[in-house]
Amino acid sequence: MSIESQIVQFLFTGIALGSIYAMVALGFNIIYNATGILNFAQGEFVMLGGLVMVWLSVTLGLPMPLAFAVTVAAVMAVGALFERLAIYPLKKPPVLILIIITLAGSIIFKGSAMLLWGKKTYSLPHFSSEQPIAVLGATILPQTFWIIGFLAAVVAALALFFNCTMLGKAMRACSFNPTAASLVGINVKRIVLLSFAVSAAIGAIAGIVFTPVVLMEYDRGTMLALKGFCAAVLGGLGNGAGAVVAGLLIGILESFGAGFISSAYKDAIALLVLLLVLVVRPGGLLSRGEASRLKDF
Repeated sequence: MSIESQIVQFLFTGIALGSIYAMVALGFNIIYNATGILNFAQGEFVMLGGLVMVWLSVTLGLPMPLAFAVTVAAVMAVGALFERLAIYPLKKPPVLILIIITLAGSIIFKGSAMLLWGKKTYSLPHFSSEQPIAVLGATILPQTFWIIGFLAAVVAALALFFNCTMLGKAMRACSFNPTAASLVGINVKRIVLLSFAVSAAIGAIAGIVFTPVVLMEYDRGTMLALKGFCAAVLGGLGNGAGAVVAGLLIGILESFGAGFISSAYKDAIALLVLLLVLVVRPGGLLSRGEASRLKDF
């Protein structure tokens, strides 16, 4: 394979990886904007999306579109239940306590998945043909285009939701000033519940479209959460466009680093990029000046 073909190959692989990181980062941002906390259980929503989809479509034999919809709804319910049981009962706790709760939730979700599915690695059929497509000498799996397409669909749906619906505008209001939002009649607690449900849905979608390419197991969510968190910080916490750009950047750098340097350093690249950017631009690449917006809920 020529160097040009290798570049195209690594570029598409990186964009596919980066699309997943971007969706995880969007989940981080939605909850951060609504609550001011970082949900470190976000990666487990991705893991649950993949495993539940495998169970419904492969084990139970449901048609893939139906299994897709049921999986997203089920993981949304898990996210909402987590907020109702772990976040809602607390009365104005410090942000650090809330972050520790999300870490505990991550451990609980991971342990529960291990009990239900074991330590096996599960596969999921590709959404369409598994026959690679030749692009400029590179061979690209059709699932790569599904991943990119779902990222575009998620971004478009979020843009419409936040700009064209009352619920979306209420969430935006809460992200700017929860106290003022509550004074004008917005139920902030319900907005927090909605933010967990929406972020869980995005995580589930990421897990579903990613599983056919990389398989899924009970502990894969931890690393995905770390990469998504790096993308969220690099893009500027709370900045949706920044999360997408940063996620794609991390995925591309990871792919080229694994291809031209060594795959042993693949997981370290995201952290290295994060450290370098934070030294040069602490607020992130596309910061809105809100990186220090952490506050009590």
